[in-house]
Order: sequence, then C-alpha cells, then structure tokens
Amino acid sequence: MQRTAKKPIVILLACLAVSMICVAYPIYVIRPFRHQGAEELAAALAIMRFRPAITILSGLAAVLAAIWYWRAQLPWWRRALAAVGAVLTIGLAFAARVNVYELMFHPDPHPSFTAAREVKLDGAEKVIAVRVGREARAYPIRGMSYHHIVNDVLGGAAIVATY
Repeated sequence: MQRTAKKPIVILLACLAVSMICVAYPIYVIRPFRHQGAEELAAALAIMRFRPAITILSGLAAVLAAIWYWRAQLPWWRRALAAVGAVLTIGLAFAARVNVYELMFHPDPHPSFTAAREVKLDGAEKVIAVRVGREARAYPIRGMSYHHIVNDVLGGAAIVATY
C-alpha cells in the first residue's frame, strides 16, 4: 500500500473507533446488576452530552476519507471497505442519538398497586418507602428491578419513585 493511501484508512478507522466508543461506553456503564462508579458514570454522561457533535465530525471525516480512498487508483475491495467503514460510522452517528438510559429504564406505563394488608413480603425484602401527607406507599425493589422507575400519584401529588 502506498504511503499516501495509509493516511485516509487510518482516519477512517479512527473515526469508526471513536463513534463505536461514543455508542458503546454509555451502554457498558449502565448495564444492570453491576457496580457503577461515580467517575465512570460522569464519563458516560459527558460522552452522551458531546457525542452528537463528536459522531457528526467523525462521520464527516469518514466520508471524506472514503471519498479520497474511492478516487485513488486502488483495488476495488479496498474502496469497498472504505465505503463500508464510512457507512458504519454514519450508522453509529445515528445510533448515538438514542438515549440508552431512557430506553433501558422507561417508567412502567400501567403500574398496579396492592393494599399493604394483602401483600406478603419477606422480612429482608428491600422497599422504597414514600410518604406524602397522610398517605404512604412502599415500592419493593424486586418489583422495580426491570423499570427502575415508577410514576405514581400520592397524597394528590405526582411522584416518581426510582433507584
């Protein structure tokens, strides 16, 4: 491979890697049932904040590198790989617009509740207890383990129970 042909492919691969990190790292951090440190959560939120701009710039750079590679007198398979790399980078730019936190932890649209006297909980069962005025509710963590969030009305006020 010619020396001048190496630079665009390195740019293309770097753009693809940066876009993959922008999409994959927040998903990795938010995986359920694992410890999440404050630093890694802050890094994931920073990536989510800036990833639209980062992935757009990566996508543009990848397209320019693929165009340069396509116009060069190189074998067809190298040009095809450059085109595939650019398309993947652009696809990741679109995927970066999905808020995985909202997608994974959307509230239950139709929560159902049972009176306390009818529920049998194990003595070691953990609950989130909320009291508004004279009304109180307990939300078992076991029941919240999928959605992680419950919208409710308690004491006439809209509340959100989450963990």
